Amino acid sequence: MATAAVTAAARGAGARAVTALRDGCRTAARGRSRTGPTRPLCTAPGTAPDMKRYLWERYREAKRSTEELVPSIMNNLLNPDAIFSNNEMSLSDIEIYGFDYDYTLVFYSKHLHTLIFNAARDLLINEHRYPVEIRKYEYDPNFAIRGLHYDVQRAVLMKIDAFHYIQLGTVYRGLSVVPDEEVIEMYEGSHVPLEQMSDFYGKSSGNTMKQFMDIFSLPEMTLLSCVNEYFLKNNIDYEPVHLYKDVKDSIRDVHTKGIMYRAIEADIEKYICYAEQTRAVLAKLADHGKKMFLITNSPSSFVDKGMRYIVGKDWRDLFDVVIVQAEKPNFFNDKRRPFRKVNEKGVLLWDKIYKLQKGQIYKQGNLYEFLKLTGWRGSKVLYFGDHIYSDLAVHRDAESQLVLQEWKKERKDMREMTKGFFNAQFGSLFRTDQNPTYFLRRLSRFADIYMASLSCLLNYDVSHTFYPRRTPLQHELPAWSDQPPAARLPLLQEAQAK
Repeated sequence: MATAAVTAAARGAGARAVTALRDGCRTAARGRSRTGPTRPLCTAPGTAPDMKRYLWERYREAKRSTEELVPSIMNNLLNPDAIFSNNEMSLSDIEIYGFDYDYTLVFYSKHLHTLIFNAARDLLINEHRYPVEIRKYEYDPNFAIRGLHYDVQRAVLMKIDAFHYIQLGTVYRGLSVVPDEEVIEMYEGSHVPLEQMSDFYGKSSGNTMKQFMDIFSLPEMTLLSCVNEYFLKNNIDYEPVHLYKDVKDSIRDVHTKGIMYRAIEADIEKYICYAEQTRAVLAKLADHGKKMFLITNSPSSFVDKGMRYIVGKDWRDLFDVVIVQAEKPNFFNDKRRPFRKVNEKGVLLWDKIYKLQKGQIYKQGNLYEFLKLTGWRGSKVLYFGDHIYSDLAVHRDAESQLVLQEWKKERKDMREMTKGFFNAQFGSLFRTDQNPTYFLRRLSRFADIYMASLSCLLNYDVSHTFYPRRTPLQHELPAWSDQPPAARLPLLQEAQAK
């Protein structure tokens, strides 16, 4: 949550800095101009305006307002228990609460991603006949972040903003950053065309770009980068598409072959973070008469043991419906798959399902049948899950241009510094320099609210209404910003007239 909170502060700081710098030649900082008269920054009447002094004064004002936020970013003074809103939503309207299992009701320790990485790496060696030397690579939890794109054909990992532009300095081939010049040559610029991007559900079409959206994808990105690194360092010729598919299949097999599930069940205390607040959230909602359901892709016995550990043996009494191995996202769009009941031993029954009953566990199914068999069609439902689907206006004289170059250099240094606040390789998962990332765009598109964990719900009344923070569109800026350029420098015009 620290990351999300700090990112929110950084996003605000960046936007204010860019706006303040861009508007520097128009008037004094807006906040100050509204509370008092604007202080003239030009020389005495009858003399030419001191452009260099004018620019630096404006710059220092903008910089002061930006630096005021740095302590909050560094010390993480923002509330880590806050919920952030993308759309207006009142909890008093919500009748039914739904939950995913992994990384929603249950959180895992740092050991899990190491387990997935090691198991998939061993599958590459043992079943796909990859060089045994790749075993020397270990999982680095600080390498990748969610929301990155992987170019399957070129074998490079990168961060892309909401407008499909690559953030230079965050393109990695193997474990090494690709020089900006090479990236620009590779993509004939830094923009990735829409047809090369992932489709609506984040799947790669035509072996172009794959976006990694969920938390389980972190070891997959790291493994891809490590194997790429080995091949490159050892001058081994390979087909990037095959590597991508083999790593993808190995990561999948860690789940489908039960390797991950068996390891967690054998040592729950090592892999699952005990969270007493999970039961508190569920109990709070139940006490207020809310309906609740659980839909997960994980198997029955795995979910049961985990929920017994974090909630208690009576965990099923809290849910009106429990569905395992749902095969999301197919669950939401494939109407052909009926539900099957699972008995206490995990055996599938052949009974026809006429109603989804409390206390029972069901497998597969689809959203259409789910709404029909529960009678919840038309109800307000809130579902929780972890997967989602500058320009400076200054004069052109030589002295002003030297000032501008100094600012650009300082801005570049500041970007590198703020990037390190979050992740040394890629920076914040929400920001690419001054733009939001593609991941944030997807998050805003598919999630009404987001938070660090379910425990954040304990800090809000069940009738609380969330209001999103919106940034103004270009045509919503103050009217004077739409005036012609000459009208934006009233102080300089006044001085020059005198």
